[in-house]
Amino acid sequence: MAEAHQAVAFQFTITREGIDLQLSHEALRQVYLSGLRSWKKRVVRLKNNVITGVYPASPSSWLFVVIAILATMYTRSDPSMGLIAKIQEHLPASDSLSVQCQTVVSAVLFSTLLWLSLIFTMKLCLKQLLSYHHWMFEQHGNLSNTTKVWVMLVRIFSGRQPQLYSYQGSLPNLPVPTIKDTIKRYLESVRPLMSDSEFKRMTTLAKEFEDSLGSRLQWYLKLKALWASNYVSDWWEEYIYLRGRGPIMVNSNYYGMDFLYVTPTPIQAARAGNTLHAILMYRRKLNKEEIKPSRIPGTFIPLCAAQCERIFNTTRIPGDETGNTYTHTHTHTHTQLNKRSLDCIEKAAFFVSLDEEEQGMMGDDPEASLDRYAKSLLHGKCYDRWFDKSFSVVLYKNGKTGLNAEHSWADAPIVSHMWEYVLATDSFRLGYNEEGHCKGDVNPSLPCPQRLTWDISVECQERVRRSLAVACALADDIDFHVFPFRDFGKGNIKKIRMSPDAFIQAALQLAYYRERGIFCLTYEASMTRLFREGRTETVRSCTSESCAFIKALEHGKPADVCRRLFRTASEKHQLLYRLAMTGAGIDRHLFCLYVVSQYLGVESPFLKKVLSEPWRLSTSQTPFQQAELFDFVNHPDFIICGGGFGPVADDGYGVSYAIVGEKLMCFHISSKHSCPQTDSHRFGTQLRKALLDLLQLMSGDQPEESRSEQNHGPKPQSKKEL
Repeated sequence: MAEAHQAVAFQFTITREGIDLQLSHEALRQVYLSGLRSWKKRVVRLKNNVITGVYPASPSSWLFVVIAILATMYTRSDPSMGLIAKIQEHLPASDSLSVQCQTVVSAVLFSTLLWLSLIFTMKLCLKQLLSYHHWMFEQHGNLSNTTKVWVMLVRIFSGRQPQLYSYQGSLPNLPVPTIKDTIKRYLESVRPLMSDSEFKRMTTLAKEFEDSLGSRLQWYLKLKALWASNYVSDWWEEYIYLRGRGPIMVNSNYYGMDFLYVTPTPIQAARAGNTLHAILMYRRKLNKEEIKPSRIPGTFIPLCAAQCERIFNTTRIPGDETGNTYTHTHTHTHTQLNKRSLDCIEKAAFFVSLDEEEQGMMGDDPEASLDRYAKSLLHGKCYDRWFDKSFSVVLYKNGKTGLNAEHSWADAPIVSHMWEYVLATDSFRLGYNEEGHCKGDVNPSLPCPQRLTWDISVECQERVRRSLAVACALADDIDFHVFPFRDFGKGNIKKIRMSPDAFIQAALQLAYYRERGIFCLTYEASMTRLFREGRTETVRSCTSESCAFIKALEHGKPADVCRRLFRTASEKHQLLYRLAMTGAGIDRHLFCLYVVSQYLGVESPFLKKVLSEPWRLSTSQTPFQQAELFDFVNHPDFIICGGGFGPVADDGYGVSYAIVGEKLMCFHISSKHSCPQTDSHRFGTQLRKALLDLLQLMSGDQPEESRSEQNHGPKPQSKKEL
């Protein structure tokens, strides 16, 4: 989406009599309206900054404090204990004011200082309250008295009707774990993956690091944590994303899909119109901060919204050693042709690709069509997506849509939140007429699109061809398999009293073990947005407990033994996930220690070994955040199936999954054709079987009535039924 310039406001010609100036009234009117809109935005921004700055209080509370102080003084009481009199003594130009006016001005100043002090105290109290995370480790429905009091206090200090960024100043900073705890958890995580000799050597390296270099590196991290809002996020963005020298296509970017079963209109132009309209509606709500703050599902605990600031008008700028993400808030004038055209794209709100092919779940082989759909969204033809933009919207010939998102500026939940709003608004609010066209009348005053022109030298064209060849080879090597799993869903898993995420992670471990005969280091993405500027943390899903369960299951141990081990593994997974969310994860701490060691120019065999370990199973759940926007009762087919990403390791799998409603789960599996040990479809088959086997195992642990309900659930469907 290129925001082209319409800059002709007047025309002039030079004659013998002088300059003949011909003003365009319509152009001047547009200039006036543009300036008016700009000032309105500034006023709205100023208003939002004030409201956010004083939250959890409100600007009107200032008037209440002033009136209360003046009313108290009217009763001949001094609530300031002499401070108002002190302020009155030091008022400038006091000679020009009457005694009564001096008293009122002094009282207003005192009231303002008191009001600001109260706001600061409330923010500080709320920050301390939000630093309490023990509630997350307590059993559901069995809260301690401390947590009950905490809930009451948080509700009191949280204020009412918060805006998007209202909680930013009250979120706690990400804590730095102790070296001892991190090393202990790390060794525990790699124990099932190492032989006795390997683990003994790693334990020795860890002990040497803890006793020598570790404390020195830790001191620098603690210093940064005191100074910076987040001791991880800026280094994570720079060294994990921006300093990467490989192609971001496939290796970093990710995609999001359209509705699984429904295409609201088969007309590409109409779908493009509504989709772009919905995106710009979201952008307006974002600029006005009218979007409600995200919270932990089912709670009132707020999450950091800092990543929302860079959804639009953001692009990744390549550099020799490191790239940059730059959010454009204004435009500049440039005299070079390529620079002007490039600026139009880089400063655009987002990018739009109108594809000439059809995609989606269709044809005689719907699963194969989903695989092609995923590959198209992830890399396209390698030259028809602007991978450096914050996100690119892709619209296909048959009306299907999707997006490709760059990863450095934000994580998937931020893009997913916007995409849910866009799809819901497109279908349920804007809608289409009976012919499939957009509703409403055409606006004839809209400017026509302008073609961007380029002057590409022969040398540059040759470099482009070489880069395209590299990109095409990478894209062709990606093996994708996407499938909706409809045999059962979250509802059945909850009936066996187990976490759906822990259940799926166990199924992934079981599928990998059955395929490869070994366990592997597994990455599950968690989030740290309970903290200011928090992003992600790693949950190491392959644990000693999960390995013990899978070995027992595969070696034919009694069902009751396997069920007990499964529940133990599930509880361990939930504990690790909660530790990651509350700042007690392993990998971000070790990563930052490694960065400090590089700045200091010192080598750590322990850290070098840790950061060189490959993630052969990289997993992530696509969250469904705004169920209230969708009506699954009256419109059950309007189901979003999430998105996916490429494999992290050349010999591994990338697995993304979305839990949709109570009866459906969607899986996106990626790997590389060039690796003989991996096959996305084969792994998908193993995953299906693992899910069914685990539910069958745990159903035997339920009362007869619950088993009867599960047995009468939806039957597996054939490809023809799909």
